Amino acid sequence: MAKEIRTRYAPSPTGHLHIGGARTALFNYLFAKHHGGSFIVRIEDTDQTRNKENADEEQMKNLKWLGVTWEEGTDVGGPYGPYRQTERLDIYRKYIDQLLAEGKAYYCYATKEELDAEREEQLARGETPRILEKHRHVTDEQRAQYEAEGRVPSIHFLVQDDREYVVNDLIRGQVTFNSNEMGDFVICRPDGIPTYNFAVVVDDYLMKISHVIRGEEHLSNTPRQLMIYEALGWEAPDFAHLALILNQDGKKMSKRDESILQFIEQYRDLGFLPEAIVNFLVLLGWSPGGEEEIFLMEDLIKLFSMDRVNKSPAVFDATKMNWMNNFYLKRQPLDMITDMCIPHLQKAGFIEENLSAEKSEWVRSIVGLYQEQMSYCAQIVPLAALFFLDEVVYDEEATLVLKEPQLPEVLASFVKHLSAHDAYNVDVIKAVLKDVQKETGHKGKALFMPVRVGATGQAHGRDLAETLYLLGRDKVIARAEQVIANGQ
Repeated sequence: MAKEIRTRYAPSPTGHLHIGGARTALFNYLFAKHHGGSFIVRIEDTDQTRNKENADEEQMKNLKWLGVTWEEGTDVGGPYGPYRQTERLDIYRKYIDQLLAEGKAYYCYATKEELDAEREEQLARGETPRILEKHRHVTDEQRAQYEAEGRVPSIHFLVQDDREYVVNDLIRGQVTFNSNEMGDFVICRPDGIPTYNFAVVVDDYLMKISHVIRGEEHLSNTPRQLMIYEALGWEAPDFAHLALILNQDGKKMSKRDESILQFIEQYRDLGFLPEAIVNFLVLLGWSPGGEEEIFLMEDLIKLFSMDRVNKSPAVFDATKMNWMNNFYLKRQPLDMITDMCIPHLQKAGFIEENLSAEKSEWVRSIVGLYQEQMSYCAQIVPLAALFFLDEVVYDEEATLVLKEPQLPEVLASFVKHLSAHDAYNVDVIKAVLKDVQKETGHKGKALFMPVRVGATGQAHGRDLAETLYLLGRDKVIARAEQVIANGQ
């Protein structure tokens, strides 16, 4: 590509970093890095009613956690700042005044109530809603009268009739819009704050953005933005609109849909790994070709291209997300995963804030027992609860094992042989199980299931000898004796 590649992610500070926004940022980042270009983060905060305090800092923190970094932004500065729209109002005013002077925009004194009423009437007649001609041309006398009434005008862009605007979308191909279907639109509110469609054009042009990669919900905005580029005599960037992300029912994902975790912060808090989230998100709409599904960021930078982005919606598969994170978790150092699990165990009240060296090693061993099984680190709480709770909770299958006729004999033999040993370790436990087999004649499930259920309350679990060792001799014997005493 001849021109310098510059992409941007421009969130509004209205909430947490959504998975859709994270994917958009990721695609912009990968495209820029693949072509040796620059990635910019800009904050679009002109809708003051929806902004939330510190939301932009939280979004950027989570982007950095994912490994998405930028060359220019509110936190690092850059040659085309400011990078926050509310700090650029004087810049926007210059170009609004230019359009007014050239007759390409006009002051509109109609109230919101008047415009809404006209819109409803047009819809009732089956017409495309448009700003009426009477609002375009206000005489000096009318203007004086409106201002005497205390009306503060908005500024509308004057849309030319019978014009076609073609978006050469890098994903969707040519998309054509007719200006007659749109009508004039607001570019500056009565409070002097520009609207999204105007500010985004000025920002993208002055920041030399070469490619605008964003969600398909913005496709309908693009012809209005092309009108502004044309009116100001500027060359428009290339556009690419990413398909929707659907839920597992094939419906458009709603932020109120509680069947899917939708914010990056939620995944981070649960103990997902950023590498896994990036890997999963990039496959929501992009395909590298072939069967490979595991990619590190450096791989993605080398492979990423817009011609492999799908124009069909992607389905968010939570099961695949969990599988992918499990894949990455299993390959991380145990110490790292332990550090990620400890806060969850502390929050559950299982362990204290300050652990002794001995307790830390014990917790590390428990995490190691379940590292292969966990989809995310918060799962350590239900998986490992049996090591921390005094009361044994029997699962459904375990209650059936408790009724098996050989159970009292097996547990009694197990307690007897285990008590006979001074040492207590994995090898001793394995030897005791062999002794029980010789003494009772029971083997396989008939031997191991009663011991496991008696000690853990579960019919299935991780390595039996390792589990019993980490439970500790006293707890294992006490639980087995309790089962025997209860006549199970």
